[in-house]
Amino acid sequence: MKLTVQGGGALEVSEQNFAAPFNESLVHQVLTAYRAGSRAGTKAQKTRAEVRGGGSKPWKQKGTGQARAGTTRGPIWVGGGRAFAAKPRDFAQKVNRKMYRAALRGVLSQLLREERLLVIEGFDLGQPKTRDLVSRLKGLDLDHVLILVERYDEKLCLAARNVPWVDVLAVNEVNPVSLVRFDKVLATAAAVRSLEERLS
Repeated sequence: MKLTVQGGGALEVSEQNFAAPFNESLVHQVLTAYRAGSRAGTKAQKTRAEVRGGGSKPWKQKGTGQARAGTTRGPIWVGGGRAFAAKPRDFAQKVNRKMYRAALRGVLSQLLREERLLVIEGFDLGQPKTRDLVSRLKGLDLDHVLILVERYDEKLCLAARNVPWVDVLAVNEVNPVSLVRFDKVLATAAAVRSLEERLS
């Protein structure tokens, strides 16, 4: 199949990668796993056994008129431990490489079917100026866009880092969350070829 390149021309791509069926449950699973993997999981709280103090009985069992208590570090006491204390944990979910690539193919194909994936021959900026990038995107009638390039472009990244509705990713950084997050995806022809090699 052929992808139309903005400004004229066409790019031959594989139907396996850009005409794949959209498996919603698979994409949801991969998105969930990807976001779960970015969680730190470093929260930690102390149980009643780990809180300092509370070793002695605060008052005698009978005769004080107060409720019986064996420690001042129980969960219902101020300064006591937590009943179900949070501990450091790993939120990572296993996703096979085959599943991950199938989800990426499905997302890319769906973006193309919804006319949200645009291909351009090249996207080079003469200097790292935000206004140059914004004006160029306005010329393409693009708003809230992800720009895919073949490899890291310092000028483009510097120009885009202060625009909240624009992000720039190299092909080796492409992930399903970024692809579905933006309204449009603008990819260079070289990035599309490189992406095909990655998915093959």
